[in-house]
Amino acid sequence: MDSLLKHMVDMTGHRDHAMLDISVISAVHELARACRTRILTVATLRGHIFVRPRSEIVGDGAAAMIELSDLQQPGEPIDHYPVLAGCLARHDTSAAMQGDDGEHTLWLPIWLGDKADTCLEIVSPAPYDPAAIQMIGGVVSVYRNFQNLLDYSERDSLTGLLNRKTFDDQLAKMLAASADQDVLPLPDDQERRSHGEQERQWLAVVDVDHFKHVNDRFGHLYGDEVLILISNLLNTSFRAQDRVFRFGGEEFVVLLRSTTLDNTRKIIERFRQNVASHDFPQVGKVTVSVGFVSITAFEPPVIVLGRADQALYYAKSHGRNLVCHYDELLSEGLLHSTASNDTAEFF
Repeated sequence: MDSLLKHMVDMTGHRDHAMLDISVISAVHELARACRTRILTVATLRGHIFVRPRSEIVGDGAAAMIELSDLQQPGEPIDHYPVLAGCLARHDTSAAMQGDDGEHTLWLPIWLGDKADTCLEIVSPAPYDPAAIQMIGGVVSVYRNFQNLLDYSERDSLTGLLNRKTFDDQLAKMLAASADQDVLPLPDDQERRSHGEQERQWLAVVDVDHFKHVNDRFGHLYGDEVLILISNLLNTSFRAQDRVFRFGGEEFVVLLRSTTLDNTRKIIERFRQNVASHDFPQVGKVTVSVGFVSITAFEPPVIVLGRADQALYYAKSHGRNLVCHYDELLSEGLLHSTASNDTAEFF
């Protein structure tokens, strides 16, 4: 009982999804006397369901996060896990099987409503007795509730997008963790890399054009609907591994990965065109302006964001409904960087 309480205190003391994962598999691994425990991500890509681990403990080792940025594939097809696939299809709370090697595997999907994008997998040499399953189920319930609370605190209440605080935390962690690497990994990245192509990280700032006019003419209810619909267009225009944030008001930020400037511009232009061609109820046509910049690991977040903002400001002041790249504007003499330090860059 003391061990269980210790694990409960440890789990609820975290304010980070990754550390919460580590805590729950540490607790379950000990309580189940397992030989392997994993947190699995269940993701749908292009209509197909994939399963991939994001943290695990093997034997008596310590829990560890799996470096998903180094994976070449999005994961294993769900067909490789037929028992789990049946469990998810039936919306069951658990599924178990005994393998040919005699090991017993227990899967516990983490249901949030009718969706389970996380699953706990426990492998043990011995069968699970009812008391152990009941105790593990209690731990998983606490994990699910606390994960839901963390997710709620990281998202904007109107659009459901990640919020400004989450952006600050993720960008700072990415820059700090990638100072010695050539590629900056996104959390939960699922992108398939092409051999011989080195990917770069990009940041885009999106602003809704003439949004004050929308609120003044049609009211805040329709203004909120515009923001929700643009959030939906952001989610559908960018890929599942890209990260979309609402900064507040009518401003959004996207973190994305791409191999070339031309490809990045094509992705962002696709979003701009999707917005421009969309018919917004009552309001009609709405456009967005976008400024974007490449991210390097050795620059403070405020510098990176400031450069994207400068490109956005140029787009807003030169006709709107434009996508502008900071470095191109700088090289063409349309922006002039005069001085910089660790906290600000002047133009």
